Amino acid sequence: MRLFQTALLCIVLAACAGVPELQGTQNSAGIPSAAPTDLFKTYAQLRSDGGRVFKLNPAQSEVRIYAFRSGKAARFGHNHVLSAPAFQGFVYLAADAASDSRFDLVFRLDELTFDDPQHRASLGPAFASVITAEDTIGTRNNMLGNNNFQAARFPWVHIHSLQITGDAPKYAARLAVELHGQTREMLVPLTVTGLPEKLVVAGAMVLRQTDFGVTPLSVLGGLLSVQDAVIVEFSLSGDTE
Repeated sequence: MRLFQTALLCIVLAACAGVPELQGTQNSAGIPSAAPTDLFKTYAQLRSDGGRVFKLNPAQSEVRIYAFRSGKAARFGHNHVLSAPAFQGFVYLAADAASDSRFDLVFRLDELTFDDPQHRASLGPAFASVITAEDTIGTRNNMLGNNNFQAARFPWVHIHSLQITGDAPKYAARLAVELHGQTREMLVPLTVTGLPEKLVVAGAMVLRQTDFGVTPLSVLGGLLSVQDAVIVEFSLSGDTE
């Protein structure tokens, strides 16, 4: 049994490290490379129509993504926490009603940070396992590679509001999430604070990879895999343009 466990662990680690490294292109300003410029034009127009536009600041915000191990050999794997240190985002607060407000957030999969030790340390026992730099590279390459999220082909994630209801500080937003070349809608609760000087939008959502045509990472016939559902948490801070 011990020999089987050791062999299994070696196979899993080899699988994690066996994909060529993907390269991100984050710049020092915290803005994703080749960010879509249409958002600037869209929100410039909204600002000229009245209301207030807030530009989200990556340095004062957090976007965290949590992926969880699964399978009979799950104890040989790890839960993972990803973050998006570079993104572009805007919030428009209409002068008349929340229903006329909107927001957009975009970031690149290949610019995500994987398993920052400080992030893991803050999450308790389920994330307490130590992940080596080599393992982190392997996880990143596999999750973003051709058999999973295909970041080279579908680099962008775009989250934008379709409808906003409620009243400060609690809102419900119907969102469209564009990922892996597909778009899915969902309803998400939001908490908005900091007004009128600043804007802080906090919320969370659950995304199922299979809803976007992504097959969750799996090795050894499913003995070790990643759960379909991932959690996305965000706290986005912005200032008026």
